[in-house]
Amino acid sequence: MTRISAPRRTASLSAQLVDSLRSHIESGGWPVGTRIPPEQALIEELGVGRSTLREALGALVHLGLLEPRAGDGTYVRSSSELQSVMVRRASSAQRDNVLELRTVLEEYASGTAALRRSESQLRQLRELLADADAACAGEDTSAATGVDALFHRAVVRASGNDLLIEVYDHLGTALTSSPEGLPWDAAHAEEHARLHRRLVDAIEVRDQGGARDAAAAIVQLTHDHETGTQRAAEDR
Repeated sequence: MTRISAPRRTASLSAQLVDSLRSHIESGGWPVGTRIPPEQALIEELGVGRSTLREALGALVHLGLLEPRAGDGTYVRSSSELQSVMVRRASSAQRDNVLELRTVLEEYASGTAALRRSESQLRQLRELLADADAACAGEDTSAATGVDALFHRAVVRASGNDLLIEVYDHLGTALTSSPEGLPWDAAHAEEHARLHRRLVDAIEVRDQGGARDAAAAIVQLTHDHETGTQRAAEDR
C-alpha cells in the first residue's frame, strides 16, 4: 500500500495537506468507495495536528472527494473534483437532457473511433459484445448493465481524444445507466444487441457515418424504452 506524502513544514500546512491527500486519492491510494483511516491514525502518520487535519479533510469534503458518514467514518466519494461536480450535475438533470448529452458525446466518439481504432481495441469491443450476450442469456441484469457501460467507455477510448475520454469517464454511470425498475423486455433487448453489433461492424470497416448513426440509434432506443415503460407504469 502506498504511503501518503507528508506536507512540507510551511505556513500553508493545511493547504499542502489538502494537495497531498487529493493526490493520494487521485492516484488510487484510497480507492473510491473505501473508508479512509481514522483521524488518530492519520495524525500519527502525517505528523500534523488535529485541527490541521480536520481543516484539510473538511476542504476535501467541500470539494466532493470525501463524504463523512455519521457513526461510520469518512469515505472516498470521488477521485477528482471534476468527476464529483459533473456526476452531481448530471444526476440532478432531466433524464432527456442526460440522454441528449450522451448522444452528442457517443455519436462523435463512435465516428472518430471508426477512423482511429486499433486492432486490439476492435478485439476488445468484440469481446465485450460476447460478454454482454452471455450476461443477457444468463438473465443477469446487473452484469449486463456493467458490461454495457464498459463497452461504451471502450468505444470512447478508441476515439483517441484524451479530453473526451476524461469527460466521459468522469460522468460515468450518470450517462449510461437506466433508472431502476425499468427492465428490458425481449424485443428491446434484441434490438439493443443488434444495434451494438452494427456499431462495432461500422467501426471495424472504418465507416464513420455508420458508426455515428448506430451510436445515436442506441441512445434513442434507450430513450424510447424508458419513456414507454414509464408511461405504461403511470397507466396502471
